[in-house]
Amino acid sequence: MFAYRPPLKDIQFVLADMFQAASVLQQYPEFAEIDQDLMQQVIEEAGRYASEILFPLNAVGDAEGCRLENGQVKTPAGFASAYHQFCEAGWPALACDPEYGGQGLPHTLNSVLYEMLNATNLAWTMFPGLLHGAYSCIHRYATEDIKKTYLPKIVSGEWLATMCLTEPHAGSDLGLLRTKAISNDDGSYRITGTKIFISGGDQDITENIVHLVLARLPDAPAGSKGISLFVVPKIFPEGERAGQRNSLICTGLEHKMGIHGSPTCTMQFDDATGWLVGEPHRGLAAMFVMMNSARLQVGIGGVGIAETAYQNSLAYANERIQSRAVNRPESRKNEPADPIVMHPAMQRLLMSQRAWVEGGRMLTYYSALLLDGAEHHPDPAQRKEMDEQLALLTPIIKAVMTDQGFAGASNAVQIYGGHGYVCETGIEQYMRDVRITMIYEGTNEIQAIDLLMRKILADKGHRLGQLLDTIDATLAANADKDLSVAVTAVQKLTATLRDLTERVGQASLEHPVLPYHVASEMMRLTGHCILSWLWLKASQTATTLHDNDPAFYDAKRHTADYYFTYILPETLQLAGVVETCLARAKTQGLQDFRGDLNVQ
Repeated sequence: MFAYRPPLKDIQFVLADMFQAASVLQQYPEFAEIDQDLMQQVIEEAGRYASEILFPLNAVGDAEGCRLENGQVKTPAGFASAYHQFCEAGWPALACDPEYGGQGLPHTLNSVLYEMLNATNLAWTMFPGLLHGAYSCIHRYATEDIKKTYLPKIVSGEWLATMCLTEPHAGSDLGLLRTKAISNDDGSYRITGTKIFISGGDQDITENIVHLVLARLPDAPAGSKGISLFVVPKIFPEGERAGQRNSLICTGLEHKMGIHGSPTCTMQFDDATGWLVGEPHRGLAAMFVMMNSARLQVGIGGVGIAETAYQNSLAYANERIQSRAVNRPESRKNEPADPIVMHPAMQRLLMSQRAWVEGGRMLTYYSALLLDGAEHHPDPAQRKEMDEQLALLTPIIKAVMTDQGFAGASNAVQIYGGHGYVCETGIEQYMRDVRITMIYEGTNEIQAIDLLMRKILADKGHRLGQLLDTIDATLAANADKDLSVAVTAVQKLTATLRDLTERVGQASLEHPVLPYHVASEMMRLTGHCILSWLWLKASQTATTLHDNDPAFYDAKRHTADYYFTYILPETLQLAGVVETCLARAKTQGLQDFRGDLNVQ
């Protein structure tokens, strides 16, 4: 039977054993009262909600989907009730400012919560998934009046929020958007335009929806430097029109490959009233707060999906009897066939899933601790350093972990065989649902370009160099002889990444197209560099604590060994591609494939 078990012990291993998260957080005045018991209590309650309330609705949402009736979206049975329970338990307020009704708890706990929400019901999770990003955007950039009107409702979850960027002619290229904003005498604006692919653009879960909309003022310069951000409510919250509907409507729902329980709306704004958030023509800076929050959430979703896929494919592999294994225990010598978990090919698929899930969890929780530090560390220099490191890691988390979320679900389908391809077992839904995460919030190709061009080459590798210095310092201090081979491999990788970064940067001065050819390879190289460092830390931790739970900590060490033996060598191929492109750029130039692609 398809199921989900909150991975509480694995979560505790990362937060408590590896990172001593409670002790780290206690250094910040706002979290002085945080301890491991409190964190564990929150995590256990989150796991209970996700597994008992959300998980049973996942298949329901997929089968029923959403429907549009007279301009009103109807969500699947049980979705609204689950959301109201979510709000009653205070989950939307978890990591929000107490001034606006928040609980003031760390982002780290919010990350754990959203891993489990995504693991159990990705489509439903997309409703509250944008709340914290909307909260952060308004909290940082809006006027006090807007904050007082909207933040308490967003923090409590009483109102949901959307992010209205994409238009029919403009996807990720926001500089092309045409939605217009005209000022009114009272300081508000009239917003007119069409937005597409708006998750939760309309729904029957909350009475109001807070739309954050990008639009152009009449005097706006062309391109992305001429975009402003507006808050546009579905229902007017106050004033003479309080309780009346704004001039906006959902005109259509997309019929999608997956996430059927999440309404993907086309929204028409027809002189809808909105209010400016931040400065005129500086809307992207404000919206990027929300977008970066969403990118981290999407990456965490990849980890959650991969966790559920792994749990169920492992259970299936232990139950499914098929073919005789090469190495059979004496107790099975007279059996006609063995569980497929005994076959090396299936073990490889399962261990690959496990290594990516557990490595991804380390990376996302490490980044969540960075986010807490970037906001709350008492030293401004430390806050700045953490913020810069988080900015470097964000595109990696978003792209690499969603790639691996899809790969993990695909491996699970492979383990199930023909039974995985049919709907009854449940795993094929996870593969369909997670595929959108590789596209959301800027495709993974765009994330790779952002990482290489804006986060690495733009500062001549300074931020990346700082991270590699931290990794190298950790490696130099490693005294575990059992990890010497892995340490050497990571040392070689950091040296390779330093070298390639410098050479790509130099070569790009003469060949500007080069970074765009190798961005994806450079992203995965950087991702492996960080993950290999974290797996070393995990293995060291497991060795130190081994006697407390030998079977559990042995499994951690064996998974680390699998990563270094079977997965990390991917970096040799990645580096080879970059080397080849560098050589071609120097000798004959990089090929433009347009002509070949147009040949019929």
